[in-house]
Amino acid sequence: MRPRLKRLSIVLAALSTGAAGVVAGVLAAAPEAHALNNGLSIRPAMGWSTWSFVRRSPTAAKVMAQADAMKNSGLAAHGYTYVNLDDFFQKCDSNGFVVDGFGRWTVDTAKFPNGIKAVADHVHSLGLKFGLYVTPGIPENAVTKNTPIQGTSFHAKDIADTSKTERNFNCKHMFFIDYSKPGAQEYVNSFANLYASWGVDYLKIDGVGAADIPDVQAWRKALAQTGRPINYALSNNLPIANAQTWVDNANSWRTQGDVECYCSGQPNGVGYPLTRWSSIATRFNSVASWQQFAGPGHWNDYDSLEIGSGDQEIQDITGMNKNDIKRTQITLWSMAAGPLILGTDLTQLTSATPAAGVSTDKTILFNDRIIAVDQDGKAAKRIVNSGGGQVYSKKESDGSFVVALFNTNTSGSMTVSVNWSQVGFSGSGQVTDLWSGNSGGTVANTYSATLRPGETRLIRVVPGSGGGGGSTVEAEAGSIAGAAKVASCSACSGGQKVGFIGNGAANFVTLNVTPSAAGSRTLTIVYTLNGSRSFFVSVNGGTAVEVPLTGTSFATPSTKTITVNLTAGSNSVKFFNNTAFAPDLDKISVN
Repeated sequence: MRPRLKRLSIVLAALSTGAAGVVAGVLAAAPEAHALNNGLSIRPAMGWSTWSFVRRSPTAAKVMAQADAMKNSGLAAHGYTYVNLDDFFQKCDSNGFVVDGFGRWTVDTAKFPNGIKAVADHVHSLGLKFGLYVTPGIPENAVTKNTPIQGTSFHAKDIADTSKTERNFNCKHMFFIDYSKPGAQEYVNSFANLYASWGVDYLKIDGVGAADIPDVQAWRKALAQTGRPINYALSNNLPIANAQTWVDNANSWRTQGDVECYCSGQPNGVGYPLTRWSSIATRFNSVASWQQFAGPGHWNDYDSLEIGSGDQEIQDITGMNKNDIKRTQITLWSMAAGPLILGTDLTQLTSATPAAGVSTDKTILFNDRIIAVDQDGKAAKRIVNSGGGQVYSKKESDGSFVVALFNTNTSGSMTVSVNWSQVGFSGSGQVTDLWSGNSGGTVANTYSATLRPGETRLIRVVPGSGGGGGSTVEAEAGSIAGAAKVASCSACSGGQKVGFIGNGAANFVTLNVTPSAAGSRTLTIVYTLNGSRSFFVSVNGGTAVEVPLTGTSFATPSTKTITVNLTAGSNSVKFFNNTAFAPDLDKISVN
């Protein structure tokens, strides 16, 4: 195990967020049911991209310098891996991209005199991975020259739909591909094979919209047939209406437009500042809306992290602290389990005379407790959104919770509060501040933080006796058997529930509760249901009691209370129905 992985593994273990703790089973209607299964991006990608800082003028020297800085600054030791070349490496003429003999983009040798492979080789020599860029379609020059499609008898004109032009942000002049035509998939395959031969480990396909779903699917197939593991990312501002398609085909997808502000006053927005608060703040609603579609191997991408070049990368806003904004950005991205792709000048981190604020950036980027929150494989649910105060929460595999509180206002401090019942447990919890690592002590019922505008508080809370391991237990934390499966449920506690309970004796869920003492107790069942069904409930293997239930929606939880007799210590409570489907189970609580 390499040192960076070992250190990160220690932190992940502390949060009990190993791959084995990630729940893989889901309902057929949930996003995970048909997710891309290429074995990549089991945790969100981490690295750097040229676009924010280098933008339209990448060169081999610049990219390799950033790769060196990623290694030498210590970023690589904390898990930052990918070095991604994002556009403007290609050669153009008046008709668009200059193409090779098989109609594929060629490299601008003035910028990359030894080609792309030489850059990828340098990145690989540092123990890092290399990423590259493409957009949908086929170049006009390929069609004009009617270049052959490698390995086939077909040509560019056989597959091009010249009535429609694709979005492209560099050379333009890209036609749609008609995938009903023979040779279309083979053309994309040849493009993917070329990139694989250069040593590409990550591919961003840009300019993607609903009309480009055939291209997204074709590139997925093309990357798979190369035999090379290539992380597959889509961009940008993809419609949520097609979210399941992105889940099915890609490892990540951009949920919005660029986080860059293009507000430097220079041509094409080149130079500092790179972003501003308003560009970051728009991500809060996006994180809440897209949460249900994130999971191992498929992540919502909220765009670049603009941290690493000191005080110059974020536009000044009167009354707001830039370091607060940076901590808020990486906290939100991490709670959302989004890719952590930096867009800043990493050479500042290794410079003898770095820009002001760079030392603080290092403490932000190197905080393994924060990185572990991102890498836990779980996307947080928004549970408070009131007056600029927002709270997001996610449950870890060990039963602890990670909770982030934000003041999203641009002026005025405010106190943001959350009840533990909103988080998913009751009673008291032991709190740790994840930014400082300091203990927050035992907190009962409600947690509050007074925050400056743009400030965040990120905590880990371990429920105490009478908390998540005792009086309130999430269904997904129980022992799930047979066809019973975990599913996303945005209105449920912790954003999940268990369904497919019943319709056979093998399909059940068992939860353990620990009351403060033996005796008769009120058990509250939180469930979702549209219609009428029954749970059968058995405590400690005893006689089952039928609990008839009704509900109006599988998306909105309902409650039912029953009386049970519990012993001192741990008690097992089994939910089943041997002959018919039961309701879906959100959680239970013992009074």
